[in-house]
Amino acid sequence: MISAFSFPLTALDWLLAGGAFFLGLCVGSFLNVVIYRVPLGLSVNEPKRSFCPHCKTPIKAWHNLPVLGWLWLRGKCASCGAGISIRYPLVEVLTGILFLAVWLACWPADPWLALPLSVLVSILIAATFIDLDHLIIPDGLTWGGVVAGVGFSMLFPALHGLQHWWDSMLWSAIGAVSGYLLLWGVVEMGKLAFGRKKIAFANPAKFSWRHAGEEDAELVIDGEVEKWSELFSRESDRLELTCDHVEIADRRFEDVTLTCYYNRLDLPGASYPLSVVEAFSGVVRSAVVPREAMGFGDVKFLAAIGAFLGWKAVLFAVASGSLIGSVLGLATVPLTRGAQGLRLPFGPFLAAGALIWILAGRLLLDWYLGLMRG
Repeated sequence: MISAFSFPLTALDWLLAGGAFFLGLCVGSFLNVVIYRVPLGLSVNEPKRSFCPHCKTPIKAWHNLPVLGWLWLRGKCASCGAGISIRYPLVEVLTGILFLAVWLACWPADPWLALPLSVLVSILIAATFIDLDHLIIPDGLTWGGVVAGVGFSMLFPALHGLQHWWDSMLWSAIGAVSGYLLLWGVVEMGKLAFGRKKIAFANPAKFSWRHAGEEDAELVIDGEVEKWSELFSRESDRLELTCDHVEIADRRFEDVTLTCYYNRLDLPGASYPLSVVEAFSGVVRSAVVPREAMGFGDVKFLAAIGAFLGWKAVLFAVASGSLIGSVLGLATVPLTRGAQGLRLPFGPFLAAGALIWILAGRLLLDWYLGLMRG
């Protein structure tokens, strides 16, 4: 723990700490690439050089120095002059600070543990910002994190406070499974309790459906556009539209309920595979929309955390993440003045809980258990 670090620092301590911070800045620069490209389906290797998100011009190496490049260019692209978000240097600084904190936490007892924990920190940062931007956590970070967690546990048994690689591998697997099953149960119970949302329109609204590319479609209701793929998380999910009328395949249905699955439409006496439907439209009075209490990306994300840190960290991350999320969620209520609140993904709060566990979780747990014992 950080509190175990001996002060004052020696010259070697300062040098190593500075190296950890600088390494974090460089890794943070790479994480910016991951955060931007991976959700868009772009390779993190091609093109090898970073490029301006506006004009797509490759950024020169001396303009791409962590933090300094952004400051030198005053937050603007050298080619087109468009503004570059301040989040880029902030991610780099955040990564540097957390790498430094992990190094200080590990240095007194086992400095080698800083390696796997820094890898986990990198996964947490990338997952947090992708989830904030796109409300998804890519499988490369979640399942990849599970594999990395088990692998590092075998190489560094001390990660779980053990001596033998086979014991550590077992505890890592238990952590991954416990993390997955815990949130999987929450998702399933949430689906049963809150899996459908009814929307009643003040006035009948026009709607239309059309293809949007080869693998997706768009549903437009009263001018609001929804991606078809984002409405359905499971094969069993269904969208029910109570309609004044529906027009499909040169037929008109009056006063019907249109039941939509991801790959087909059901009407009284008729069923249409969406693979052969060009478009359909109508007027809707109310809708019942499928929804999830939590995304499965969070389930796999907690499994990755458990693979690195074990089952105790899983429980801690869920408890502390839920507490932080509840406080922040309540804080947004007066800001929205009765309007629909901000949609807050749970992944960043799980990441925050995992970070607290890495840096001070065991101290907090001992303090809490001491309070419970009176």
